[in-house]
Amino acid sequence: MPMPIPVFDHKDLLTLNTNELPIYEDALAPHFPGVDVQPLYLDPNLGVWTLRVRFHPGVTLPTHYHTGPVHLFTMSGKWNYLEYPDQPQTAGCYLYEPGGSIHTLHVPADNTEITDTFMVVYGANVNFHEGNFVNVMDATDIMQVIDRLVQERGLEPAKYIRPAQADYTVR
Repeated sequence: MPMPIPVFDHKDLLTLNTNELPIYEDALAPHFPGVDVQPLYLDPNLGVWTLRVRFHPGVTLPTHYHTGPVHLFTMSGKWNYLEYPDQPQTAGCYLYEPGGSIHTLHVPADNTEITDTFMVVYGANVNFHEGNFVNVMDATDIMQVIDRLVQERGLEPAKYIRPAQADYTVR
């Protein structure tokens, strides 16, 4: 069987060095302070968002419902879901969350370091506060948050991997 013909003709790898890219501090403030975001891959068409997220000590996110699965790797620090206090996630932990999961991310206030994570999210987080709807966070929302921060803070345009714009095929 012959080698397949590449679907995408690109001369360079689609790669990013997180050490060379900005991390947008307090990206979700004023509603959720203490959350720093580094976008890596945002695809609003497929609903996939890949982020490096740093959580400062004392952060508690709203309770949220996942419409799709999540892969979350903790690189440093410590956090837990309030619903699972006896299962803390520490450096080196990998967590798979199936779609339909509901939980509340919490970083203990007595953490001595920022909790650094890497996540791949499919779909959206539907956020609630005390059982009441707050908002929906998905790839499109993250793109808009980052674009707004870049404009407000006078920063260079964000660099992350995103699929090409949808277009018609040539006939």
